[in-house]
Amino acid sequence: MNKKKLIIIIVVVLVGGGYGAYTFLAPKPAVAKLKVSGEIYVLPKGFTLNLTGGHYATMTVALVLGVGQADGSSAAGATTTPAGFGTLVEEPVIRDIITNIVTGQSSATLISTSGRAHLKAQIMTAIAQQSDVKVTEILFTDVAVQ
Repeated sequence: MNKKKLIIIIVVVLVGGGYGAYTFLAPKPAVAKLKVSGEIYVLPKGFTLNLTGGHYATMTVALVLGVGQADGSSAAGATTTPAGFGTLVEEPVIRDIITNIVTGQSSATLISTSGRAHLKAQIMTAIAQQSDVKVTEILFTDVAVQ
């Protein structure tokens, strides 16, 4: 009977050890890191802007709002905004900044990746200086140059 007890004890220890090793050594599932952190707010009304040389551009712009920045959709009276305008309270200021920075640029600036990146940086700086909106990124979601 001692041999049976010894075999049972060995089996229990091996099974318990295997379970413990699996539990502690098994790879933990990776936590997915978000590629875009923050809420994306698309300015609902597009832009038509004059460029140099008789060209013009039409574009749609979105803002990646910083953590804690509300888009205004839950604010009182948010459902009474005029058609074509969103719920972000400072949207007129943002639209003015974008209009002033992009108007008068060359069509080559809007066509090139580096030119758009430079414009986005200028817009980000102006938004930080002229408004209280926390924006982490500017997105040109649609751009057409003629």
